[in-house]
Amino acid sequence: MHSVPLSLRTRVYPIFMEQLQESVIIDWSGCPLVEVIPGKVSGAPILRETRVPADAIVVNYIGGSPVEEISENFAIPESTISQLLSYAAKQEKNIRL
Repeated sequence: MHSVPLSLRTRVYPIFMEQLQESVIIDWSGCPLVEVIPGKVSGAPILRETRVPADAIVVNYIGGSPVEEISENFAIPESTISQLLSYAAKQEKNIRL
């Protein structure tokens, strides 16, 4: 089991996943794992060298998916997911639910 801050999960409220995805706002500009490339995935913040939106990882985790499942679903190493979630937890003040 990986050590991932649970502060994101403790902030979950009973809302639909679509609403959750629209309400997660994280400033990814300081995260070395994330890049924004105009024209790639509509310029959304994505994990480097992938097409996986960084917010999709966070939304899945908040929604209850364990790191192992997210890793399998997105073909991203568990260590990368854990690092991304740690960054997101530090940016918690920028997450609005």
